[in-house]
Amino acid sequence: MVALGAAVSTLSGVGPKKAQRLERLGLRTLADMLFHLPLRYEDRTRVTPIDQLVHGIDAQVEGRVTSVRIVYGRRRAMLCTLQDDSAEMTLRFFHFSQRQQQLLQRANWLRCYGNPRMGVPGHVEMVHPEYQLLTQAGVGEPADVLTAVYPVVEGVSQHLLRQIRDSALDTLNNKNALPELLPLPMLERFQLSALIDAINYIHRPPANADLEKLRDGSHPMLRRLIFEELLAHHLSLRQRRKQRECYRAPVIAANSDLHLKLIAALPFTLTLAQQRVIDEIAKDCASALPMQRLLQGDVGSGKTIVAAAILANAVAAGEQSVLMVPTEILSEQHYRSLLTWFEPFGVRVAWLHGRVKGVQRRQLLAELAHGEIDILVGTHAVFQDDVIFRQLGLVIIDEQHRFGVSQRLALQRKGECENSRPHQLIMTATPIPRSLAMTFYADLDLSVIDELPPGRQQIMTTVMSAQRRGEVIARIRHACLEGRQVYWVCTLIDESELIVSQAATDTAAELTEQLPGLCIGLVHGRMKADDKAAQMAAFKAGTIHVLVATTVIEVGVDVANASLMIVENAERLGLSQLHQLRGRVGRGARKSHCVLMYHGTLSQTARSRLAIMRETNDGFVIAHKDLELRGAGELLGVRQTGDMQLRVARLDVGEAMFDDIRSAADELLSKHPELIGQLLQRWLNQAQDFATV
Repeated sequence: MVALGAAVSTLSGVGPKKAQRLERLGLRTLADMLFHLPLRYEDRTRVTPIDQLVHGIDAQVEGRVTSVRIVYGRRRAMLCTLQDDSAEMTLRFFHFSQRQQQLLQRANWLRCYGNPRMGVPGHVEMVHPEYQLLTQAGVGEPADVLTAVYPVVEGVSQHLLRQIRDSALDTLNNKNALPELLPLPMLERFQLSALIDAINYIHRPPANADLEKLRDGSHPMLRRLIFEELLAHHLSLRQRRKQRECYRAPVIAANSDLHLKLIAALPFTLTLAQQRVIDEIAKDCASALPMQRLLQGDVGSGKTIVAAAILANAVAAGEQSVLMVPTEILSEQHYRSLLTWFEPFGVRVAWLHGRVKGVQRRQLLAELAHGEIDILVGTHAVFQDDVIFRQLGLVIIDEQHRFGVSQRLALQRKGECENSRPHQLIMTATPIPRSLAMTFYADLDLSVIDELPPGRQQIMTTVMSAQRRGEVIARIRHACLEGRQVYWVCTLIDESELIVSQAATDTAAELTEQLPGLCIGLVHGRMKADDKAAQMAAFKAGTIHVLVATTVIEVGVDVANASLMIVENAERLGLSQLHQLRGRVGRGARKSHCVLMYHGTLSQTARSRLAIMRETNDGFVIAHKDLELRGAGELLGVRQTGDMQLRVARLDVGEAMFDDIRSAADELLSKHPELIGQLLQRWLNQAQDFATV
């Protein structure tokens, strides 16, 4: 039997050079190739007469080459005239080689596939069609299956991928490379086909296949793959939860005197939702089993004070705690808040960040190691090797999707001692749809703050073209004259940090010129940390009227007087990020507004995204829509961290299977535990390590 983990170079026709090119797509093994699914399909099972072509509808034609010539106009192009019994048409190539020109000039017949467009009456043209040289008419029958179109990168053509796919499928079908891991009764119970049949079908569907169901993910053959992959992920997390039972954690009593004093001293009253989740988390911490809990709360729902209430219990129990956040701006804000709340009670709160160096850093680390610091707040710096706790009992991670699994584990292991590990609370302001939570967080208990504090303002959102920039600037002037403050966010995230920073710098200069008498601030990722901190402090103090910033202000910035936000190039951002940015306003008593400004013509996806932002402020609705539009990888940030990526599954269609997946997992755990390791190996590869942490 050939192993799925065999290198792609073992396939027929794949030498070292091709293997190197395929690696750019992440295709290193036979399994990678088999699970590299098509984006779409083309119907090349029939030949359409030229006179029956329809503008804009892809089709396959076959004809005799009557001329090949080079023309010069605005762009040099090679034109090839093709003629069949019904009419003639032009094939236009803007990018071509001399060899390609010579081959076409010597060709007798071509079979082409492309998108026809109608020019002057009676003239049909295809630009850069795929073509096949024929020695004469009708040589070689058209394909008998639909032609798959795969994700590619530069240097890897569709033709090469189809060749390698065919070799992989031959190996699959002839050498039993893909054993069935789901028991036959389970396949019958959930009406699932054999895996080998599903893979063959998806790569080479018959001409009568239901393309709509293949496109939307509801086809039974695609459901078969989605089911098994999500089952593997679910099992890995179930094993992680079971592994947790082997450890012990410090018992942190609920409702300590410090906790009660902290709550009583607050200048506001906790919402019922905040009190409920505090009770849920405190109950977990009072157990000897390590807590693993995910706290979801929409932007501005008050997660920080929930964390503070739990930290108070940990301090009272004599345990050290750490709060890790993704950005220095957010870490400073959390530090200032915790300092304000805890300093009156003699609790030592420290802040570790990139600017703490030399003697100051050594002193802080020494105090931490001796247990003199109760609560440490910081960025990635808190899990570096030289950061040692005397007795770490509680780990809180904010904006969890910004960190990789390995980073979260590195922090947790700082509190491990023999069979003991700290409690862990993970917080997110990106509401996670049920399908995501069950796939990526099945090992965590879930708490949700589903209520905003009193006084939070509804944010009115407007979508405007950048051509109305003058109106937007006039609106800023009016807001500032009324005593309000404004954010202007530059979001050219697809470019380099240098270009983003330059865009922000240019915008700040433009606003300074057009808004005389107003103070314009600037914050971007290339500024020194001290300069960023000074600008943020001035904005919070009200001496800066308009803060021009990149997306570094996406989380953690809390300025109650800021009631207007302009997001430039809003069409480039995902829904959840737009929602996070919008949440920087609406924190005071004034009515707040967000203007999403777009450039050029909007794509259909961008139009849908901005329409959703205009229609709702509900973070859970927005997160679900974002999942549909962008997928789990980007929503959770796993494409950046490389953790737990899905190969074939689509959570927007897999959600309906989750009850069945849970039931299947129960059955495998109780009756077929020997199959679980093979499933994890097949689908998770290196990610199988997650099952043992």
